Amino acid sequence: MDSRESGVEAHEQEVLASYEGLDFAVENLGRRTVRNPIQDALFIRDSQRVPYPIDLCDIEILLRAGRDTPAFERSGPREYIYFDPSKVRSAIVNCGGLCPGLNDVIRALVMQLYYVYGARRINGIRYGLEGFIPEYKHDVMELTPALVRNIHHQGGTILGSSRGPQDIGQIVDALERMNVNMLFMIGGDGTIRAALEIKNEISRRGIKIAVVCVPKTIDNDISFIQKSFGFETAYTVAVQAIEAAHNEARGAYNGIGLVQVMGRHSGYIATFAALGVRDVNFVLIPEVPFDLEGEKGFLNALRKRVLRRKHAVVVVAEGAGQRHLRESSSKVDHDPSGNVSLLNIGRFLRGRISKYFHEQGMPITLKYIDPSYIIRSAPANPIDSVFAGLLAQNAVHAAMAGKTGIILGRWGAQFTHLPCHIAVSKRKQVDPDLWRQVIEATGQPVSFTND
Repeated sequence: MDSRESGVEAHEQEVLASYEGLDFAVENLGRRTVRNPIQDALFIRDSQRVPYPIDLCDIEILLRAGRDTPAFERSGPREYIYFDPSKVRSAIVNCGGLCPGLNDVIRALVMQLYYVYGARRINGIRYGLEGFIPEYKHDVMELTPALVRNIHHQGGTILGSSRGPQDIGQIVDALERMNVNMLFMIGGDGTIRAALEIKNEISRRGIKIAVVCVPKTIDNDISFIQKSFGFETAYTVAVQAIEAAHNEARGAYNGIGLVQVMGRHSGYIATFAALGVRDVNFVLIPEVPFDLEGEKGFLNALRKRVLRRKHAVVVVAEGAGQRHLRESSSKVDHDPSGNVSLLNIGRFLRGRISKYFHEQGMPITLKYIDPSYIIRSAPANPIDSVFAGLLAQNAVHAAMAGKTGIILGRWGAQFTHLPCHIAVSKRKQVDPDLWRQVIEATGQPVSFTND
C-alpha cells in the first residue's frame, strides 16, 4: 500500500470514528393504542426522518462501510398515542438561570395540554428541582389557562428556578407520589443531564413516565440543535448595549467601549451581536485563545486602532481569556451546578486596558458595560416567542406518544426528537466559517497570538 492509499484509508477511518455512537434512536414507553383526539391533523410517522447535515464525501464513506447516514426522528402528532389524555397528570419544571422565553414555553405547554389534548391536570414545580424535594417545602402550582394567559408578556418565569443537583431518587419518589405521567423539563446542559438520570431511574423502577426536555440555553451551545429559544432576544438586547458603548466611545477622545456578554463556553451571543450592529472592532470569545501582551497581542492591536481612529468598541464573551485570570488566581470555585466559576473577564480587561494605556502615555476614556442580567430577564421578542411556543407544542406531542429521554430540536424547517445522551455528548461552539465572517466584519487580526 502506497502512502496515498494509506492516507485515504486513515481519512476514512477517521470519518467513521467521528460518527461512531451517533445513534439518534428514540426510546418509547410502549405500544401506542389510544387514538389521538386531534381532528384532521397531519400525523407524523416514526419512520419519518430529518437528515443530519453531513458532507457528501462522508455519506459515501458511511455507505461503503454499510453504515446508515444519521437522521433525526421528526416530531409532531402521532395518529395513535400512548397516554389517555383524560387520565394524564403532567408536571412542568424549569431549572438554571433565567432566559427570555421561559414563560412562553410554560404557557404553550399548558395551552397545548389543556385545549388540544384535554389533559387538564397540570402541576408547576416551583424553584427548579428543589420543588421535588420535601425538605424545601415549596408549594406545587396548579397551572391553568387562566393563570398563564398573559405570562408571555413578562420576563423571567412564574415557576421560579434554581441551580444545582438534587437527589434523583427523591425526585422520582415525588413523581410517583404525585401520580405524574409526563414530566416536562426546561433547561440547558445540566438540566438535560438530570433528565437523563431521572429517566434512567424511572426505567430502573419499571414505571411509565415520559421525560421530555425543551432545551433552554441563552448561549445557544447545545449540540445537534440549530438554536435554542431566547438566543435571538439575547443578542438583540446585547446589540443595544453595544450601540450605547459605541456612542460613548465616539463621544470621547480616545474613547473605548467595552461590553461583556454571556457565553461560558461558546461565543454565539458575542459573534451574532457583533454581526448585528457592525460597529464592533474586536470580539473575544472562549473558542479563540488570545495573548494580551506582545507585538501581535490584543492590547497592541487595540492601541493601533485607537491611534488610527480615536475610538474602539470591544465585545468579550464571559468565558473568554480565562487563562489570563487564572495566572493571577490559584483558587478554583464551582457554582451550585458544578461548573467551574468564571472569573470576570470584563472587569479584568477594564483594569488591564487602563493600565496598558497609562504605561503608553496615552489618555483614554474607557466605558465598561455588562448587560447580562438585563439580557437574561428580558421578555422574548416575537421570533423567540413563536419558536418557544412551537417547541412546547411538539414537546406535548412527543410526551403523549410515549417518547422519553429526549429533547426537542430543529433542523431547517423541521422539529426533531433528540436523545438526551446525544445532546450532552459534546458542546456546540462557534465554527470557523462563522468566525471568519466576524473577522471580516470587525477588521480585527485573524489571531492575537505571538506564536
